[in-house]
Amino acid sequence: MMAGGRERKLEYFVVAVVLGVAMTLFLERVGSLQREIEEAAVQSEVAALRVEMLDRLSHREVFGGTLPASENPVDWAGRQPQPYAGSLDGPPQETGVWYFDTSARVLVYRSRHDADFRFRLVRGAGREQASAVLAGVGLVRIEPGK
Repeated sequence: MMAGGRERKLEYFVVAVVLGVAMTLFLERVGSLQREIEEAAVQSEVAALRVEMLDRLSHREVFGGTLPASENPVDWAGRQPQPYAGSLDGPPQETGVWYFDTSARVLVYRSRHDADFRFRLVRGAGREQASAVLAGVGLVRIEPGK
C-alpha cells in the first residue's frame, strides 16, 4: 500500500511541474501579447497625430496662416493623445501615458513594459520655404538616446 501512495505522490508532483511550466509559458506569451497590443495602440495614435498634422498643414497651404513655433507635435496636431500628461522636464511617475519631454524635445509614450516610444517633429524644409513645408514636416520615431 505504501508503494502505491508514493507513486501517486510522484504522479501529482509530475503533474504539478508540468502545469507550472505550462502556466509559466502561458504567462510569458500573455505578457508578449500585451506588449504587442500596446505598441499597436501607440502606432495607431501616432498615425492619427500624423493625419491631423497633415490636415493642418494642407489647410495652411490652401488658406495661408502661420505654423506653430513649438517643437511639440501635439501643438501641431491640435489635439492631445490620451492619456496626455503635458509638457514635462522628465518622465512622469505613471506608466501608460504620453508626455512631451521639454529637455529632449520629443513626444514620449511611457510604456507599461519598460520600453518607451519616442517621436520627434521634423521640419526638413523649415517655415521659410512654403512650397516644401507640407512634404518636409513629419513625426518620426527615434531610438532612445537620440
